Amino acid sequence: MRRAFRAAVVVLAAGLALSGCAFDGLNQFALPGTQGRGDGAYTVRIQLRDVTGVEPNSPVMVRDADVGTVTGLRVEGDHALVTVSVNRDVSLPGNAHAMVGQTTVLGSKHIELGPAPGQPSVGRLADGDTIPLPRSGSFPQTEDVLASLSLLLNGGGLAQVRTITTELNATLSGRTTDLRGLLEQLNTFVGGLDAQKADIVSAIDGLDRLSTRLNARRDTLGKAIEALDPTLRVLNDNRDQLVHTLDALGRFGDVAGDVVRDSHDDLVANLDNLEPTLRALADAGRALPDSLLLAATVPFPLSTFRNAVQGDFANIRVTADLTLDTLDRGFLSGTPLEGTLSGLQGILNQVPGPAGQSGDPLLAPLQLPMMGPLEPAQGRAGR
Repeated sequence: MRRAFRAAVVVLAAGLALSGCAFDGLNQFALPGTQGRGDGAYTVRIQLRDVTGVEPNSPVMVRDADVGTVTGLRVEGDHALVTVSVNRDVSLPGNAHAMVGQTTVLGSKHIELGPAPGQPSVGRLADGDTIPLPRSGSFPQTEDVLASLSLLLNGGGLAQVRTITTELNATLSGRTTDLRGLLEQLNTFVGGLDAQKADIVSAIDGLDRLSTRLNARRDTLGKAIEALDPTLRVLNDNRDQLVHTLDALGRFGDVAGDVVRDSHDDLVANLDNLEPTLRALADAGRALPDSLLLAATVPFPLSTFRNAVQGDFANIRVTADLTLDTLDRGFLSGTPLEGTLSGLQGILNQVPGPAGQSGDPLLAPLQLPMMGPLEPAQGRAGR
């Protein structure tokens, strides 16, 4: 007996030495008599959200039969990774599920392995395989059942739920159509937001870039705001005058509106009267711009001005009408002296003698001046 006790003490001391003098209980050692320790046992890793109560050496069961044991626990990301060792004669499908169950009412836990509920079995679970989070979970625990039973027996919040339901029924009674319309509008609004999700994200990104630039120029903006302080003071000092100006501007707008309303009929009538003139201009077509070309035909027509100038000389023909009647029409027409020269022309045509006989110089025959007898050239030279 003493030898066995000494051997146990030696084994315990060696285990403590190998574990760095940190002793977490007997579960950190492989306990004798547990399943999944024999030859040919294979290892399976299981991802679990909640491993409360699961310890190393916790049993692994299949259809309530002990077929393995938990050999390791560690944290992996936001979940736990449990390593179990299963006897070699245990055959499980490749899509097997793992559930944490309560072995006794005192709280001891085990891991239950089995086929996927409601799904056909696929493949076979092999050494080193991992059961992911979607295929793992936990059975209801004793305290959960007791809490639900207590809620049922003691009423819990059912009375409050009944009150809330009664008040909702009273509020919505007779307003189902309005509520349905509200839900439809809300659905349309949410659908519009979802359709514009890319634009909203782009706008938020734009605001983020703008905020970044504003933050980078924070000192400059601060100086600009400080420089605006005198301007704001001047505006504040002249606030009454600005208000008076805006009020006068408003009255001016009212008067202008009245003028426009009162002159509306006259404006429409003027526009109607302009319609025949504008229509006549439109009907003139090319005649009006073509007639304007005649204004530039002095002294040469535009169509033939290249023929008027040849080299360093130009061909030109001038007709000058200097009769009194023409001068009267050209220079005195529309003045108080209109008709003076024309009357004078009529008087001259009635005067006897050379003055009365002189006619239109443009229509009179060409007459040579009276000349005396020609003298010999020698006689002229002798003088």
